[in-house]
Amino acid sequence: MTLPVIMTASGPVPNSPAALNSDLIATVEAEDAGFTANLPGLLLEDLTSTGTAMLAQMDQARVDAIDSVTPYGANAFILAQQGVMLGIPQGQPTNTSVLVVFTDTSAPGYVLPQGFIVGDGTYQYVLQDGGVLASNGVSAPLLAVANQSGTWAVPEGSVTQIVTSLPTPYNETMTVTNPQAGTPSTSTETVPSYRSRIIVANQVAGQGTPDYIQSLLMDVPGVIPRLVSILQSTFGWEVLCGGGDPYQVAGAIYLGVLDLSTIVGSNTTARNVTATITSSPNQYNVTYVNPPQQVVTVSVIWNTNLSNFTAGAQVNQLGAPAIQSYVNSIVVGQPMNLNAMSAAFQAAIASVLPVANLSAFTVTVTINGSVVTPEAGTGIILGDPESYFQASNTAVTVTQG
Repeated sequence: MTLPVIMTASGPVPNSPAALNSDLIATVEAEDAGFTANLPGLLLEDLTSTGTAMLAQMDQARVDAIDSVTPYGANAFILAQQGVMLGIPQGQPTNTSVLVVFTDTSAPGYVLPQGFIVGDGTYQYVLQDGGVLASNGVSAPLLAVANQSGTWAVPEGSVTQIVTSLPTPYNETMTVTNPQAGTPSTSTETVPSYRSRIIVANQVAGQGTPDYIQSLLMDVPGVIPRLVSILQSTFGWEVLCGGGDPYQVAGAIYLGVLDLSTIVGSNTTARNVTATITSSPNQYNVTYVNPPQQVVTVSVIWNTNLSNFTAGAQVNQLGAPAIQSYVNSIVVGQPMNLNAMSAAFQAAIASVLPVANLSAFTVTVTINGSVVTPEAGTGIILGDPESYFQASNTAVTVTQG
């Protein structure tokens, strides 16, 4: 006989004993038309009652099995299997961890993938995010977490074994070590804690290629956050990135995109940076744009309706750094907004000159030596979409007039 699955808004529910008994009798009657089991005291009635109890246990076990598929009701074993599918091993937040550095001066651009395993001869540690060897053949410190629970010391310089196999010649030239002692585990991750992480992982939504690449680039040492932008072009994605080691920047792009053919450079080829990434046995050229600097000067003339105002020098001293800070905060490729510049100026001088008494504010802006004016009817000054604005400490002059 076949037991129906009763699924409600709150999940599966077991069949009632009466329904199971009726289905059992109907199944037997289909084979033996003269079967009668509803007379009290008969052996047949006793057998069907016992059979119904067995079916109820089986049905409940099936409901429990279905319930255990969800992170909310999964037993420890099923929960661990869900973690494997999501790439979230149990114990990751609490297991012993260590920062390791890889070195191979012959292999700048070599990719160390997530899941790469190193060891100290007794314990093994798994890279959590992966990384890339920089121009000098040295990686940034990469977090590795023990693949088993327990507490032990990880002395400085003790993690020197590369467990994951490397192809020739890297298996002879690449080394690993931990420049500082690791962090011993202080506890074992509980099932409720692990369940919570599984639930959160199931709720994560993909943000798309641009956001993901940008988040990876922000983690590269030396990258300037405001000089990172991902532009959509006719032929793919154009990555703007200022600062950072070229190989590590290219490695972040490589790890963050599904199809490298969608990454394009600038039409102004002098701005392009190309680094070769090695994911053995293959090598890939990754191109990104190093944004040029646009030198900005700003001249501000302001005035007040206060006839006896004597703090003009203070206004000048407070206003100039605020305008410089605004200019130097604009993200690469974004326009300059004179309204935002005015707001920054007003906020900076408010303690000396209230906005209500600021009667004039005139701005003259130059970019690379040429005077520029806002777009018609706006306060927006456009720059090169692949470049960024930069104002030096002496680039802003503020005077009363």
